[in-house]
Amino acid sequence: MRVKLGDVCERGTSNLKLSDVSEKNGEFSVFGASGYIGSVDFYQQGYPYVAVVKDGAGIGRAMLCPGKTSVIGTMQYLLPKDNILPKYLFYVVKYMNLEKYFTGATIPHIYFKDYKNEEFNFDFWERQVEIVSVLSKCEKVIDLCKQELQLLDKLIKARFVEMFGDVIHNSKKWQVCLFAEITSSRLGKMLDAKQQTGRNSYPYLANFNVQWFRFNLENLNKMDFDEKDRAEFELREGDLLVCEGGEIGRCAVWHNELQPCFFQKALHRVRCNHQIILPDYLAWWFRYNCDYGGFSALAGAKATIAHLPGAKLKQLQVAVPPMELQEQFAVFVAQTDKSKVAVRKY
Repeated sequence: MRVKLGDVCERGTSNLKLSDVSEKNGEFSVFGASGYIGSVDFYQQGYPYVAVVKDGAGIGRAMLCPGKTSVIGTMQYLLPKDNILPKYLFYVVKYMNLEKYFTGATIPHIYFKDYKNEEFNFDFWERQVEIVSVLSKCEKVIDLCKQELQLLDKLIKARFVEMFGDVIHNSKKWQVCLFAEITSSRLGKMLDAKQQTGRNSYPYLANFNVQWFRFNLENLNKMDFDEKDRAEFELREGDLLVCEGGEIGRCAVWHNELQPCFFQKALHRVRCNHQIILPDYLAWWFRYNCDYGGFSALAGAKATIAHLPGAKLKQLQVAVPPMELQEQFAVFVAQTDKSKVAVRKY
């Protein structure tokens, strides 16, 4: 039976701010977009519910929260009615891709009034129990696979440190080069919705498509690229895509996963001078700097920076080990990546 989301849950709101939770030490948990953020001595919801990020980064993301808890004001309560299991509602909302209902250019947000009419297949109670049981088991397998992938990344990271040391302080005294001396880089094409005709429409990578050492290529957006744009912005084998904003420095090496494919302004496309530096080494150089505060000096007193513009990128000082060592590391990364592929197929 097809029903609307608004038929099986009610909207709830929270006026809690992060400052209401900071430095409190109560019995009841409070959640934000990233999960648990603190505890207070009261709660807003007595029974399990689904919380949806309604403002800012991560809009549309859903989480299942236990009873006797609360969320902060950037989250939306979805309170299940008596005819639906809370966890069944969670799975329904999780796979609705509610971010497509966003409005607002500066701070995106979504409204219940816009997505409450989203339809889905509704099952009777016993069938809900069966579906939740199957999906819960699938999630456990997925979590185990994620843990294995994380361990493989830790293995590469350990190998990186073993071979190259602390590349922020250059503990092994490698040659140091300006980023602009060993690479060419540029930002992608600016999306102008008013100029889109659909006649030369091609898929492109946005910031959220670039994860650490991999690409999320599901449901890629498209925009127009004329002949000149295609020559300028088409991705090639070995290009390093680096996030300019958000989690600055997050990057992955392109291996022609999709052809043709282009990239948007929120990404730097970096092309290495392969006589001096290899993209696999540079990608992990970025990861090491992100993990250990290597970019904090660019932000003055701040711990992180919101953006890494092209001018600052070109001025980064990079520790450059001998090519022989970089090649050995690249072989190790390729071997480990094969294991990652096997895990993801599973």
